[in-house]
Amino acid sequence: MTTAGRTAGGRRTAGGILSGLAVAVGCVLFLGGFVWAALLYQPYTVPTDSMEPTVNAGDRVLAQRIDGGEVHRGDVVVFTDSTWGDLPMIKRVVGVGGDKVVCCDADGRLTVNGEPLEEPYLRSTGPASPMEFTAEVPRGSVFLLGDRRNTSLDSREHLTDGDQGAVPASAVSARVDAVVWPAGSFGMVSRPAPFEELSGGVSEPGPLRPLSLAAAAGVVLILAGAVHGPLARRAERRRTAGTGG
Repeated sequence: MTTAGRTAGGRRTAGGILSGLAVAVGCVLFLGGFVWAALLYQPYTVPTDSMEPTVNAGDRVLAQRIDGGEVHRGDVVVFTDSTWGDLPMIKRVVGVGGDKVVCCDADGRLTVNGEPLEEPYLRSTGPASPMEFTAEVPRGSVFLLGDRRNTSLDSREHLTDGDQGAVPASAVSARVDAVVWPAGSFGMVSRPAPFEELSGGVSEPGPLRPLSLAAAAGVVLILAGAVHGPLARRAERRRTAGTGG
């Protein structure tokens, strides 16, 4: 009697070889995608509602580890600054070094270097900020606002500081790429189109999506290879019974 996946002479059949290959490739894809994502990304729990509706208080997010030189306008970033309480916080970058950030213009919009921004991520339909302000962002710094402008404690609260509310870009440790929990909020955090028109554009999407697809493909291949064994044994039994062997 033969073993599934092998001939009577003990040699592996084509089906057995394909089954083993599928499991091996699946393991490489799954473990590679998972380990690479673990190296590049860090999970965070959103502490407040200041970034609603983009991310909500209590949401679990994945943020790509970056340094200050990789920050672009429009990024939702994780940063830590002693002036802000020395705890990890999540806000949106609306200005980088050298920018002049003003609110509001005649239509209630935020402007960066004189360019008005339509901000589709804001919850409120009123002005982009309930308080008017002007800030010139020092070189090597970023100006940060929450998406829920009516309640967010952000750079506007620190305008009287020496850096006009800006935070050193080096204080940024990660950029939020996706909400992963709760399930109802699952999704990628997009780069806002209004910032694409400004000099420097927006940041490139992180590798989370292809890494997730690689891990998912790995699971499919592992399961397919594992299922092949029982199916092959059943087919072999039927073939043997049919030949009377």
